[in-house]
This record gives sequence, structure tokens and C-alpha cells, in this order.
Amino acid sequence: MFRRDAPFGAWRSESSSYIKTMPHVFEPAASGRSKCRGCGRALEKGELRFGERMENPFAEAAELTLWFHPMCAAYKRPEAMIDALASNAGIAGADDLERAARASLASNRLQRIDGAELAKGGQATCRHCKEPIAKGTWRIRLVWFEEGRFNPSGFIHLGCARAYFETDDDIVDHLLHFSRDLGAEDREALSRAARG
Repeated sequence: MFRRDAPFGAWRSESSSYIKTMPHVFEPAASGRSKCRGCGRALEKGELRFGERMENPFAEAAELTLWFHPMCAAYKRPEAMIDALASNAGIAGADDLERAARASLASNRLQRIDGAELAKGGQATCRHCKEPIAKGTWRIRLVWFEEGRFNPSGFIHLGCARAYFETDDDIVDHLLHFSRDLGAEDREALSRAARG
């Protein structure tokens, strides 16, 4: 607990130890009103959701729970997912969640993937090669995680993915997971282009 006579900043160490005692959780969504922090889609009432517990960056000695679809958390918050799986036996799809989380953890930049799309105006510049991304070509959306939320941070060419993410692993499942607005034909085209 925070004490007024404590030295400045002392609450941080106290709250950090408090937060570490509060485990991440898997539970059914209570109402269907919350949204996944990873993909922005609704967490339907009764659907299994993952709650990452962390220190609230906006309040002293307070906790914050970020809600995710489990696979969204595996891709974007892999450390928390791996910690939670270690202490929660019997979670549906646990092997797939752990496999996705470990792959995402192997290259920290993979956690920045927020899907792919065809470039609309040709004005964006690739964060990797610094060249313009031509209209109508595939680009990968990137996000940064700061203070409990994901913030847009630009794009890269699909062709720059291996160099930017520093991995030779197949990232198609990761891309498709966060590209749900694409139709079947575009999803197939993206898969071919990413593997090409």
C-alpha cells in the first residue's frame, strides 16, 4: 500500500510486487461489451478471453487488466500468454497458443504486426527500406505497445518482412489473423505473395 511518508518513487516497487502476485487470467467474457486490445473486435459474451494484468500507467499502485482474444494475445503479448499457460491447465487450444506465443517471442518485432493491406495512396514510406510503398501493393501495418495500448507506427513493404522482422519463419498465419477484413480472394493473394 502507498504511504504518504514513503520516499518518492517507493510506491513503484511496492506496486510492482503487488502486480506480480496478480496472475493473468482466462475467463468467459461477461457481457460482450469489451473489445480485444489486439484486434479491436468485440469479445462476445461467453467467449473465452485472456486478461493481461499489469501496472496501471495512469494511477499510482493500481492494476489494469487488458482483455484479448487468446490468439491475439499469443501474437502480440507472448510473454504474458506463456506465463498464463504455465499456471492454467486445460485451456482450449493451449498447444496452438503456446506455439504462436513462442514464435512471436523469438523475434520481438513480430509483435508489431497488425495485419496487411493493399496500399491505398502510395504516400506511405517503408519503415525498413525508406522507399515509398506503391499504390496497390501489399504493405504490413505496424503498431507499438505503449502504456497499455497499441499505437499505429507505420508500414513496411511485404517484401521487406524477412529483413525487418529478422526471421525466416513463415509469418502468413500472423498476417492473416490480423487481416480479417480481407475477402477470401485477397487472403489467398496475400498468402501467395508472402510465401513467394
